[in-house]
Amino acid sequence: MADTYKVEMIRIKKSFGGVEALKSVDFKVKRGEVHALVGENGAGKSTLMKILSGVYQKDSGTVRINGKEVEITDPHKSRELGIGIIYQELVLAPHLTVAENIFIGDMGDKWGLINYKNLYRKADELIKEIGFDFSSKTLVGELSVAYQQVVEIAKALSREADILVLDEPTAVLAPKEVEKLFDILVNLKKRGVSIIYISHRLEEVFKISDTITVLKDGCSINTYSTQNVTKDLIIRDMIGRKLEGLFPGRPRSEGEELLRVENLCMGRKVRNVSFSLKAGEVLGIAGLVGSGRTELARALFGADRKESGRIYLQGKEINISSPEDAVRYGIGFVPESRKEQGIILGLPISQNITLPKIKEVVYALGIINMKKEKDNSYRLMNDLNIKADSPETHVMALSGGNQQKVVLAKWFNADCKVMILDEPTRGVDVGAKYEIYTLINELSKKGIGVIMISSEMAEIIGMCDRTIVMRDGRIQGELGRDELSEEKIMTLAISSIKN
Repeated sequence: MADTYKVEMIRIKKSFGGVEALKSVDFKVKRGEVHALVGENGAGKSTLMKILSGVYQKDSGTVRINGKEVEITDPHKSRELGIGIIYQELVLAPHLTVAENIFIGDMGDKWGLINYKNLYRKADELIKEIGFDFSSKTLVGELSVAYQQVVEIAKALSREADILVLDEPTAVLAPKEVEKLFDILVNLKKRGVSIIYISHRLEEVFKISDTITVLKDGCSINTYSTQNVTKDLIIRDMIGRKLEGLFPGRPRSEGEELLRVENLCMGRKVRNVSFSLKAGEVLGIAGLVGSGRTELARALFGADRKESGRIYLQGKEINISSPEDAVRYGIGFVPESRKEQGIILGLPISQNITLPKIKEVVYALGIINMKKEKDNSYRLMNDLNIKADSPETHVMALSGGNQQKVVLAKWFNADCKVMILDEPTRGVDVGAKYEIYTLINELSKKGIGVIMISSEMAEIIGMCDRTIVMRDGRIQGELGRDELSEEKIMTLAISSIKN
């Protein structure tokens, strides 16, 4: 019966400029269940949820909340209906404190005065309820991406939503933090909260969800009870074919030492880190959030200045004091946050791809050779299977997986010797992940040394020839390919610091 459902979305359609984003979607969520919504990038998941949140208005179809037909005309109406949405791309004010962000719409009393002592107390309680421990007086801009995600979750919970939508909530969380989040979701479910869980991490979907709905090309394909469906069937529904293995095979044939790092230090974030990288090797860097992985990558690329230590490239010591130096030496960097640091959303694909080697498409007078830039972009779009109408398509119009491939194309174009990849498949669906893994293998085959940072242990185990594990800015240990296992990685990641 209708009243058993908290949310009903029936035959929902939505088009943008003649492009059908949602062709016909049926989606129903029961009271007190975790209902996973899965599908490739561009399948329509975010569009459907933006209709539920009032950001978009449906072209046709019916939405019911608690059995009653509603028109969700704007986000305010959505919040009135008890819907809380945490988007994959965080919506926070970096110059405000954690507490101010959590209660941004409800900070003052009826006279407009703010009791900051009470505000911080309530925010601290919410953060601890989620299972974390950091001060709500901290400016959000000073937090890591992982902790900013925690703030978003606390903000949604502060509004007492009884329909909670989580869009890739664990993309930047470490395994222990994911477990804490799942504990909170289980408790919310027991209280009758309906949770819509969007994730590309199928192992999480199977662990936390009661029901799974698959979207493909703007249509709802199937809805399953989680306990009665297999991962293979979900993947087949998502991509329209069977995926033979999650990781493509690659012959291991490492060459001579390409990069050597000795006693690299950057405050407490990176402490006496030493390692080497061979030509054609994929070297994994594992560890919990805050272990120093990203900080190490940024120091190697010159985005942050190292305090001491030496870096050798092909046996010669090099000095990297800026990203410009790194690019000149043939070091590329795909950052964790692609939209803030990896691409320029307002520019077309062609200009993003050209940026690292713009001098090669510029005439003597500084005028860009548009034909050369366009031809080069078409070649890379074809090589990397970037799905877009043309090189002039703006990057903001692409799916997450295709945006990530544009970042990779930029560095393919730069003829790198060393490629640093920080969370290269974050927020990317299973089909696009496979394509990115294949591209990483192609880099390896060309003799490029790849450093891959990932929070997904299956990804580290499936892709890397060797892995170093970090904690508190130090390397805790190294595991060869035959030694790699989740247990060994986690043992090193949480073990006591070496002397």
